[in-house]
Amino acid sequence: MAPVKVFGPLLSPNVTRVILSLEEVGVEYEIVNVDFNTGEHKSPQHLQRNPFGQLPAFQDGELMLFESRAISRHVLRKYKTSEVNLLREGNTSEAALVDVWLDVEAHQYDPAIAPIIYQLIVVPMSGGTPDQKLIDESLEKMKKVLDVYEAQLSKHKYLAGDFVSLADLSHLPYTVHFMATPFASVLDSYPSVKAWVHDLLSRPAVQRVISQFPKY
Repeated sequence: MAPVKVFGPLLSPNVTRVILSLEEVGVEYEIVNVDFNTGEHKSPQHLQRNPFGQLPAFQDGELMLFESRAISRHVLRKYKTSEVNLLREGNTSEAALVDVWLDVEAHQYDPAIAPIIYQLIVVPMSGGTPDQKLIDESLEKMKKVLDVYEAQLSKHKYLAGDFVSLADLSHLPYTVHFMATPFASVLDSYPSVKAWVHDLLSRPAVQRVISQFPKY
């Protein structure tokens, strides 16, 4: 069977999210680079894959998808194994909680952490100077989110319960980069969150993905 194709660079957090899901279920895949710096993501060819001109796009046979969380759900649903059940769709209550924390990640966690990563990693790569005021404001937002996470993770090993799910793994694309910044020590004030992050980072599939990341 021909491998599925993921369009976009691995270092893009949304691409990383999809690759993590593929690695978890052991599906063969091909990464097709899309050069963001040259505007290739806005090219007519890529707009046929993703009409919003964003990353990633995903091809599975005749099926073309975009939006990383939707792609990840498709991968984990279609290629689910007896060992890997990251959507918990056999239990409606568990599946609902997975969906809740996926929404929390998308609407609470990512908007707080993403500007920090952009300012500390992407801006310097482009020769710019990080906006410390924006970093500080985002850190305060992130701490408020982490207060909620600490309360949840002090009661359960993972966000949706005592089972790992896509809701947990979906946090890693930005968190991995955050752990490489000078502000990684923020997690020291959130021991349950810190233990959760290190537990996720120890997963073999996660290690296979982040081993391909550059060292900052």
